[in-house]
Amino acid sequence: MKHFFSATLLAFITLTSAVRAEDEKLEVAGLTFKFAAPWASVQSTGMFRAGTLAATVEGVEKPIEAVFYSFPGPGGGGDVEANVKRWLGQFQGTPESKREELDAGGKKITLVTATGTYNDGPPMGAKTPKENYTLIAAIVPTAESNIFVKLTGPKDAIAKLAENFKKIVTSPFTK
Repeated sequence: MKHFFSATLLAFITLTSAVRAEDEKLEVAGLTFKFAAPWASVQSTGMFRAGTLAATVEGVEKPIEAVFYSFPGPGGGGDVEANVKRWLGQFQGTPESKREELDAGGKKITLVTATGTYNDGPPMGAKTPKENYTLIAAIVPTAESNIFVKLTGPKDAIAKLAENFKKIVTSPFTK
């Protein structure tokens, strides 16, 4: 009987965890982003962060963060072209890059991927060059303006998270 109870409890915990992992949500500027493991919502730091998700990737010292930015008002945060140019400018030289337009329930999400030597650091401070880094950033349209989502880290770690990142940024518009 003891083993039956332990097995039943373990099955319940596993099932509850699986359901909970599928139901995780992050609200940003009126949109609901859905996510599951390996992502977890963490406290956002910094005045422009509207939300932060973190994922632990094997072989990487600290969690990789997907940071959500939302700026109020029409045109808040700049247009698509200005942001793509700014993101690519965060690399030394010209990074290897590609741009995609993701269709999510009739909404167009701009996705930029760039790899090279990334200048890591605060917007107005000293930068630390990080070789073989990848940035994936998305511009998600809203009724008011855009939500900007940025993910950076070692190339191999970001490659493991890339497809999942696409699912997160398209999730407000897909069923």
